[in-house]
Amino acid sequence: MNEHTISKMISMKLSGMVEGYQHQESSPEFKKMSFEERFQLLIDHEYDRRKSNTLKRLIKSANFQDSQACIEDIEYHEDRKLEKMRILELSSCNYIRQTNNIIIKGPTGAGKSYIAQAFGISACRQHHTVKYVRLPELLDELMVDQYRNDDSYRKSIKKISKVDLLILDEWLLIDISPEQAALVLEIVEMRYKLKSTIFCSQIDPQGWPQKLGNGTVAEAIMDRIVHNSIQLLIDGEISMRERHGIRN
Repeated sequence: MNEHTISKMISMKLSGMVEGYQHQESSPEFKKMSFEERFQLLIDHEYDRRKSNTLKRLIKSANFQDSQACIEDIEYHEDRKLEKMRILELSSCNYIRQTNNIIIKGPTGAGKSYIAQAFGISACRQHHTVKYVRLPELLDELMVDQYRNDDSYRKSIKKISKVDLLILDEWLLIDISPEQAALVLEIVEMRYKLKSTIFCSQIDPQGWPQKLGNGTVAEAIMDRIVHNSIQLLIDGEISMRERHGIRN
């Protein structure tokens, strides 16, 4: 294969095949293989390369705090009361295909964020789009967008509404204002029965209305979240930070 042909392949974004071909040319054992066998290996190499690049792109765009979180590394200590089969079933992403939500609740340091991001990584592996964000941070960004004299707010809301899996960490960690509650309602309304959301909270859903200011807005938010959600409790006599020797 001459340089002109390789140049054409690169222009067609077939760099995986080029890399595979160069590897074959540098290894004498490939000379013993048939054209069909060698060609199949080139296709496999290109396919794997593209799949890997897609996964990297999805993970990067998700903006995880811990991009190494994975289902395989979840720790099932007895005091955490985690059911391994349930975790594995959720990692299959059926809840995304069924547009259900997950509520992960538990005390500070229980590992809610890690498990939520592990579910997010699993979703990326299955080619779902994911966004991870802390609720206070998201609300601050949206409120800033609202005061701009352009379409920033609409663009941000539209982007949030389209992502297959939205992970909202620090969900209702503190009370929110009526204006922020209205933003939350718009988010959950646009995603209701269309996309899935994971809510990480220290507070049981029964205490959410108070954080949302009670009233009709709080009722509407609860109606669009709780009824089609899978609740996952993470307990633990010892926090995961303490188990791993993390001070902060």
